[in-house]
Amino acid sequence: MLQQVPTSERRMSTLITVKEKLWSDLDVEATLDAPIGPLTWYETGGRAEALISPKSVKALQLLCQRCDESGIPVRVLGSGANLLVADDGVDGVVVRCNQPAFQETLWNDLQNDTPTRIGAGVDLMGLIQETARRGLSGLSQLAGIPATIGGAIRMNAGGSYGDTAQSVHSIELMTMSGKICTLTAADLDFGYRHCALPAGIVIAAHLNLCASDPIALRAHVKEVFEYKKRTQPMGDRSAGCMFKNPVDPSTGKRESAGKLIDLAGMKGKSCGGAFVSEKHGNFIGLRDGGSANDVLALAFDVQQQVFDHSGIQLEREVVIWSQRGAFQ
Repeated sequence: MLQQVPTSERRMSTLITVKEKLWSDLDVEATLDAPIGPLTWYETGGRAEALISPKSVKALQLLCQRCDESGIPVRVLGSGANLLVADDGVDGVVVRCNQPAFQETLWNDLQNDTPTRIGAGVDLMGLIQETARRGLSGLSQLAGIPATIGGAIRMNAGGSYGDTAQSVHSIELMTMSGKICTLTAADLDFGYRHCALPAGIVIAAHLNLCASDPIALRAHVKEVFEYKKRTQPMGDRSAGCMFKNPVDPSTGKRESAGKLIDLAGMKGKSCGGAFVSEKHGNFIGLRDGGSANDVLALAFDVQQQVFDHSGIQLEREVVIWSQRGAFQ
């Protein structure tokens, strides 16, 4: 009698079979059956069939072309700050743009008023500090937000002081078939935690940064960061705000998701190792020993309780990766 091979093992076997054609001749770092959950801020979750870090734009381009032709899904892992990887992991290839080719900043000539080109893998918090030191305004409103530039663009990261879109001139995008195109800020149609980004990988952003007083900029960065520190549980293992602030259909105004969660009586509630923060209801933290499934179960419960209490449906801000596809 033939023994049936588990689905996960069949997927892995398939990828191992084709990997020679996908990346063996490319300048990349590649790991099969890679634990990617620990690379997120939740520090938990499953594995990827393959984790690949291209060392050049050309290597990424060829990898995308080959995956597209082979029907192999590609995901992009940035800083992992806004991501939860389900315990069952993900199929296909996960790409990291964490090599020097994607972490270069070409500082603009202020006299020519040209945008600054910043690689998608550049760390946002480090970039904010450097722009403040150089006396360049345009990013201080994002102080304290953990992200890569590519990730910040994709979700239009922001907070009470502003968002990423304020400074975007244009981006360079590699489509999943390996073509490179330029999209303007108007093309991206930015909105609240929204960017109309086509399927593809951001490889660089061109940002409008303007000369300003370095002392005033550093003071503003400190002000924004201190506000986040006062109002958010920055010491918890979490992915930031779990839900977007929703629009109340009865008023047409955007409401605080944290306030709605508090009013629904969910502050402090827990499921396994996951818990709703007492400091800010829109944060779901995770204790040692907790799992990604604990976070998911609690997030679903929060959504249901808020809907039952207020009639408002919360939409996730945190991205969920799973073998079964996107969670609703």
